[in-house]
Amino acid sequence: MEHKKIKTFATIALLEGISYVLLLGVAMPLKYIFDFPEAVTVVGWAHGVLFMLYALWLVLCWKEYAWSFSRVTGYFIASLLPIVPFVVERRLKKEYALA
Repeated sequence: MEHKKIKTFATIALLEGISYVLLLGVAMPLKYIFDFPEAVTVVGWAHGVLFMLYALWLVLCWKEYAWSFSRVTGYFIASLLPIVPFVVERRLKKEYALA
């Protein structure tokens, strides 16, 4: 069975994680150390869009795959912490045997 929504959610989790790491590890230092606030504007905007997509796809997957409330809560909290969206992406790929 093909899991298109799960595959899309896993991809969004990966991209959201990357954007979060870039925001905290690259854009913020550029803003505060090198006085280059435009980096935060651009990366922050991209991260915000990816965060909203993450939340939307999380709800869509919750409905379609009847995930438990605790699973959805855990995945949502994961989106708030740096690096943890990578764990979500790997777990989904393993559980649903995504390529």
